[in-house]
Amino acid sequence: MPTLWAVADLHGAISDNFARIAELAPPDPADWLIVAGDVAERSELIVRILRDLAARYDTVIWAPGNHELFSRSQDQYKGREKYDHLVAACREIGVITPEDPYPVFNGITIVPLFTLYDYSFRPPGTSVEEAVQQARAKKLVMTDEVAIAPFVDVRAWCWDRLAYSIKRLSRVQGPTILINHWPLVQEPTMVLRFPEIALWSGSRHTRSWPRRYKAEAVIYGHLHMPSKMNVDGVDHIEVSLGYPREWRNQPHRIAWPYPVTSTFGEVN
Repeated sequence: MPTLWAVADLHGAISDNFARIAELAPPDPADWLIVAGDVAERSELIVRILRDLAARYDTVIWAPGNHELFSRSQDQYKGREKYDHLVAACREIGVITPEDPYPVFNGITIVPLFTLYDYSFRPPGTSVEEAVQQARAKKLVMTDEVAIAPFVDVRAWCWDRLAYSIKRLSRVQGPTILINHWPLVQEPTMVLRFPEIALWSGSRHTRSWPRRYKAEAVIYGHLHMPSKMNVDGVDHIEVSLGYPREWRNQPHRIAWPYPVTSTFGEVN
């Protein structure tokens, strides 16, 4: 009974997390694994972890997160070039990316997405600049502002990715499972302890996608709040591992890795 499993936010550069990743093993060698972003920061470690997982699971599907895009000025690849480099590396090790043909598991099209964020999860009536400044004043600015934004126009890249994804999704027939590192709807960010973090957590322009593209479920990460939330009749499931202080002190409210669906079952 092959199963489609899902994880996110592995943060494999942390030794305790790396040990948890090493424990991931499919009950059935025909099982598939979704990895919804934030594998690590350094390209070589990202590829190493994905290669190891691909050796265990029949199929591994990767949707990048913000940490995969982190760069330093001296790095060889930054911004869009780093993403392109990781896609090429994934293809060499047989890992499916958002640039590849969408695979089908038990009649359901599995869609890895890469949408980034455009600061549109912000308080009504505020501009992007005002919202970011308010976050800065509270010292609640994500590392993205120094490790991604200096190397690429994030909003422009996000909008490019939205248009690209819509074009591809419009060709898909039948039910889907949508995978994205960032949530596709704003509701999960509304329970954040620090609401300013929502600025770096997605785009309002993806809200209609789950229903429009017949999603059986949406798999995401980023917020480090593993849970299931039903929005407009579709389950949005965060499958993050997170940092050791989180997974040690805040037991997951859902199974990890999360069993999304099996060839003889329904979407959980």
